Amino acid sequence: MLKRLYFLGVLLASANVQAESMLDYLTDANGKYIGPSVEDQVALMDKDHNGFADVFEVRAYLEKQHGVGYQKELLDKWESSASGKSCSTPFAKELYSDKTYQNTTN
Repeated sequence: MLKRLYFLGVLLASANVQAESMLDYLTDANGKYIGPSVEDQVALMDKDHNGFADVFEVRAYLEKQHGVGYQKELLDKWESSASGKSCSTPFAKELYSDKTYQNTTN
């Protein structure tokens, strides 16, 4: 749940509008939030329909919204970390590789 909230925060932080107009857009006349839920946002990004928006799906979504190359340095770092390529220590590759992750989740 925290990962999903974090991704929603990234999406809202990356909006190209003033904070006041975003608040107006996401609330009704009484100030009640009417914007998309975290679940709605994750569902938009979740192209493989597994209930989770991984970093690759988040990147694709953000680049679709803001153009290719959007936040390239940050998203490259996320992808590198998610792919197990962010640490050159030999034992860490086994701990963080996709193959190991898949074996531990089955």
